Amino acid sequence: MKLNLILFSVLLLFLNCSSDSENTSENISEPMYFPPLTTTTWETKSIETLGWNQNAVTSLLDYLEEKNTKGFIVLVNGRIVLENYFSGHTATSPWYWASAGKTLTAATVGIAEQDGLLNINNKVSDYLGNGWTSAPIAKENLITNWHLLTMTSGLNENLGDSVAPDNLQFAADAGTRWAYHNVYVKLQNVIEEASGQTWSNYFNARLRDRIGMTGQWIPSGGLSVYWSNTRSMARFGLLMLNKGKWESEVIVPESYVENAQSTSQNLNEAYGYLWWLNGKESYKLPLIQFQLQGSLIPNAPQDMISALGKNDQKIYVIPSKKMVIIRVGQVANPENPTFGLSGFDNELWTKINAVIN
Repeated sequence: MKLNLILFSVLLLFLNCSSDSENTSENISEPMYFPPLTTTTWETKSIETLGWNQNAVTSLLDYLEEKNTKGFIVLVNGRIVLENYFSGHTATSPWYWASAGKTLTAATVGIAEQDGLLNINNKVSDYLGNGWTSAPIAKENLITNWHLLTMTSGLNENLGDSVAPDNLQFAADAGTRWAYHNVYVKLQNVIEEASGQTWSNYFNARLRDRIGMTGQWIPSGGLSVYWSNTRSMARFGLLMLNKGKWESEVIVPESYVENAQSTSQNLNEAYGYLWWLNGKESYKLPLIQFQLQGSLIPNAPQDMISALGKNDQKIYVIPSKKMVIIRVGQVANPENPTFGLSGFDNELWTKINAVIN
């Protein structure tokens, strides 16, 4: 009898462990869902199904509202788990991506390369001609499309937002210095010259419309800033989670996405092709020229990649959890505005972890 009781206890323990394992593997192996292109239909998934902590959701949402959030979405395997709007914002309200939109440019460059319009290793002058900067021609001709994707153009980042030639001055040879710089937008001009189309038309036809996004590029301070609803951000995050494929259609080549989501150079481990990378041993931030030790966002999953924009516009993509998280709104901490990364990221992940772990 005692032996039978022991065997029963062991069996029960095994079954419980198997059940937990099956729930976990179910979430990981569940087919990726893609919302239809032309309707507002979007499948959902419950917190209970995921085994998350429902009791921690209120604290998360209260925190988001307190921190000036407008829209917040969590996807798992493409399905909406949380979708919340604050302060009169709605599912159809447009909001700016700020520098999180850099990743749209990076993706479109990958598409244009796939279309045979450009090569990221070619010099920018091949497309824009000489004189697109005020650097000496020999130095200007060192700058390739790849250098613009990786923030290693060598141009002086301290001359303001404009990317007119007078503001694009030589600081170091391309590839020898990492510095956060708006010069990346010249990639949009490269695509215009290579395609014979306006930037907006090419982007809309080759990326936006193919994944059901809405939105438009709006001129601001000499740059183009993307505005869309929060769900369009989530669609783009889902595309990147799925390595550039929407259902069975390749939008951005997988090899290019993998490069974009990996350390792209040896000057800033935490930077890919206009994407920020978590879990590296060190990182650099805008406006500084020294390395900081440790992970970019310590409380977040180590494999997370992020599109980060001014005033805390966020796209978090977490491959290990098949998860995409979107946050848009006003700056979370008005006394400490930032270009993209902020202490808010780490605080937010404390709240998110209380829900998902």
